[in-house]
Amino acid sequence: MSETHYQPVLDDKLEDLPSTGRGHSETPVLHRRSSSVSSLKSEGFQYIPPWTTPYVIGIGGPSGSGKTSVAAKIVSSINVPWTVLVSLDNFYKPLTPEERKEAFQNNYDFDHPSAIDLDLAYKCISSLKAGKKTSIPVYSFVEHNRVPNKSINIYGASVIVLEGIYALHDKRLLDLMDLKIYVDADLDVCLARRLSRDIVSRGRELQGCLLQWEKFVKPNAARYVKNTMESADAIIPSLTDSTVAVELLINHIKSKLQEKSEGHLRELIKLGSYGSKPIHEISSVHELEKTNQVRSIMTMLLDKTLKQDDFVFYFDRIATILLSKVLDHLPVSQRTTIETPSGSVVEDAPQCNFDQVTAINLIRSGDCFVASLKHTIPDIPLGKLLIQSDSQTGEPQLHCEFLPPNIHKYETVLLVEGQIISGAAMIMAVQVLLDHGVPMERIKIVVYLATELGVRRIMNGFRRKVEVFAGAIVKKEDIHSNSWAKSRFVDSKYFGC
Repeated sequence: MSETHYQPVLDDKLEDLPSTGRGHSETPVLHRRSSSVSSLKSEGFQYIPPWTTPYVIGIGGPSGSGKTSVAAKIVSSINVPWTVLVSLDNFYKPLTPEERKEAFQNNYDFDHPSAIDLDLAYKCISSLKAGKKTSIPVYSFVEHNRVPNKSINIYGASVIVLEGIYALHDKRLLDLMDLKIYVDADLDVCLARRLSRDIVSRGRELQGCLLQWEKFVKPNAARYVKNTMESADAIIPSLTDSTVAVELLINHIKSKLQEKSEGHLRELIKLGSYGSKPIHEISSVHELEKTNQVRSIMTMLLDKTLKQDDFVFYFDRIATILLSKVLDHLPVSQRTTIETPSGSVVEDAPQCNFDQVTAINLIRSGDCFVASLKHTIPDIPLGKLLIQSDSQTGEPQLHCEFLPPNIHKYETVLLVEGQIISGAAMIMAVQVLLDHGVPMERIKIVVYLATELGVRRIMNGFRRKVEVFAGAIVKKEDIHSNSWAKSRFVDSKYFGC
């Protein structure tokens, strides 16, 4: 991977954007208990990541009106990663054996609101909007039932598009939506499209499709679906006849997402503005003592003429020293009495449970710590997070996460990264762990080199409850004279790329 993938755009954005002006998101990214800075310092505030308030779009309309085509057009045009397209078809209720028999005879009403589990749909969408990992059921139209032991897991959505005939029917779902779209079409057109879909894609018989249309689909469209038009913010006749209307909607969505992104970046900037207490006096921030050994190793690591093999050797050494300092802060799991090889008895000896320690590496600079982690705790479970900045906005984005099972049960979770510059990627990484149930007090950030600004943002974002262990922290006033502190050189030098 190219080094430019790892936040240079984000760092520039966070340094250069003004703290006031246009572009504030409609939903604040920070929850504040008081508007005054003094209250913020004394009471603290909580960072809320952008995916906790994703942009939710609802697309409803009669069966065969072209909802799926409109949804696909929107998803492809806004070109935003982690856009989730959720179909209400996935939420059809499981059928009893008697109901399945009626369904195979085209005598079961799938077009009535009661056929869809709207309670589960609301639970899943509200869970996604809260930034939590969510499982969407999978429904088989061939078997007329949910697929057992199969679901779609979704986490970290930036945009959610909910599509279905009753997407605009339930008030609870409507309250979650930022934009509501109704796709309208003449019922004769809907019938033609539905026949084509059911016969070609779902293997249905023509006679059965016509029977179901006359008995269930058409009456329900007039009785229930048509009324949902009143809840829509925009009405689209059909995709083929309203290209201009769809483009206007897409431009509107893009502008709202841009405002949200800019607002998020401004809030990240503000995280570094609060708090006058020197960073070294914060009890949850730990920096390696500058012994002669530590100073010597750090000096050699900054030598651009140092060969890669030597860089790896010295980095592994300083990483091991840093991890040893982290282990000094592990909680004592129990106290016991032991007998030494010489026969002495030691009572009330403290013991730490190293089996309850796991480490999550931020790809790729966090991978520089792998050798030292395994040397320090040989059987330590490892996970990975890939967080990169958007090339257009500079906003941090979660690309993938591989976490140990039941990570919330570990007593200590180490978040490991080679360098922290802006702090945005690490803030997102901490929030991912929180979303997976890891208590804030169990998270320990381990970093070789960090800027004071990045560490302060982390401290402010999580009320100083997350501990930071750094090999070195570059003070804000020293950042310009030490330009290497803002250059992501560790992973490139370590891996030789």
